[in-house]
Amino acid sequence: MEIENILIWCVIGLVAGWLASLVLGGGGLIRYLISGLIGAFVGGFLFNLLGIDINLGNAIVNQIVVATVGAIVVVFVARRIT
Repeated sequence: MEIENILIWCVIGLVAGWLASLVLGGGGLIRYLISGLIGAFVGGFLFNLLGIDINLGNAIVNQIVVATVGAIVVVFVARRIT
């Protein structure tokens, strides 16, 4: 995997985590990154499981939306567990 791809993943994770924090509250750079990256996997899994295919005209925007939805789910579930 190239450094460029890793950086893009990190930026998408940060943006998704930040957007999730706007919806649910909380914050911190590390928390944004972790929730966004985990959310990307969860969102991708959920969207595939439910057969949802979004097309907003830009692949990165699509990934951010999916990761944000996943991050919201991850943060919500984590808060309910603790």
